Amino acid sequence: MISKDLLYEVALGQKDNLQNRPLGLLRNELDDFSLIKSHALIISGIRRCGKSTLLVQLLENQYPEAFYLNFEDPRLYGFSVEDFQKIDKILTEQGQTSLFLDEVQVVSGWERYVRQKLDQENFNIVITGSNASLLSRELGTKLTGRHVTRELFPFSFDQYCEFQDLEKSKESSAGYLTSGGFPEYLKTGRSELLHQLLDDLLLRDIAVRYGVRDVKSLQNLAIYLISNVAKLVSGNNLRKVLEIKATSTVMEYFSYLEESWLFFFVPKFSYSQRKQLINAKKVYSIDTGLVTMNSRSFSEDHGRRFENMVFLHFRRKHQEIYYFAEKHECDLVVYDRQGLVELVQVCHELNPENLKRELEGLWEAMRFFEKKEAVLVTFGQEDEFEQDGFRIKVLPFHMLATA
Repeated sequence: MISKDLLYEVALGQKDNLQNRPLGLLRNELDDFSLIKSHALIISGIRRCGKSTLLVQLLENQYPEAFYLNFEDPRLYGFSVEDFQKIDKILTEQGQTSLFLDEVQVVSGWERYVRQKLDQENFNIVITGSNASLLSRELGTKLTGRHVTRELFPFSFDQYCEFQDLEKSKESSAGYLTSGGFPEYLKTGRSELLHQLLDDLLLRDIAVRYGVRDVKSLQNLAIYLISNVAKLVSGNNLRKVLEIKATSTVMEYFSYLEESWLFFFVPKFSYSQRKQLINAKKVYSIDTGLVTMNSRSFSEDHGRRFENMVFLHFRRKHQEIYYFAEKHECDLVVYDRQGLVELVQVCHELNPENLKRELEGLWEAMRFFEKKEAVLVTFGQEDEFEQDGFRIKVLPFHMLATA
């Protein structure tokens, strides 16, 4: 239980601190969105990707009088669903109808309170969270049809270039590949921030939240994955490699890592849901800078990090992505609700040794999906290939990202 006076003091201090922060780079993720009183806006994404800065921008530009509360404040430990009544009293005293709740998923039962504010009191509500599973589970049961969700990632390439005041080019692509898009790291260049972020994700967002006892195995798995991005992984193989007792434990860890936005596990394309589940998955990280600073790979392996960067470009826009593998492989099969959007092959640098292999993977996928055009993304090369009425456009990443 939390006293009303303490709640008010904490909320006042938090909002002052938030509004005294620099506005930062204006994020365009909400350019096409305005709050709807009948729906809560849910902003979800990994820690430190800029959710709080986005809230600052909303408070500054649209809702300066909104009541704001971050539930990860240590002074709010012990906050229970009954304490929402005290928030109600503060809102009534202030005559407030806009509510911003940061990391609210740590409070059990929060979704019932939010539903009440939407249904009965016509509030503007913005919610942020850094755990996709908890939010989606609670939203699905109590807020069905009454919420709009937006994902927030670390900076895109466009945002990176704007933040760093750079032209989009091969050189800025190289910088983005190394540094990634976490704003605080880009400001300071301090690698320990990305080390600490990984530790916080594993210890606070996963081990504590899910009661993981074998923290060392979880850490070893995360480091293995971050050192092997854009590779195929399976629970059974990693159980043997990392000497974890059960495949089911590895699969649980996979789900925790994905729910915390640290990794994406991309399935092989198949019209059979069962085959999608049993085949090995390709793993990608949320940020290439996080990979650069935490990988234990002895080679720099620009090719795999580059593929990760291209994956993130498409994942920002589309949630449904597969890889294709029959006789040959196509790296990314991108879908939206209307169907197939894009077939994408990724190659850091085309050369006589790999050109046939890279093209064959795309030709095969294009024939399979009956798609006449596809794209092959490189680091700096531009070209075009045609075969039997099919056309492959070769684009450098910086041109793809501005298309």
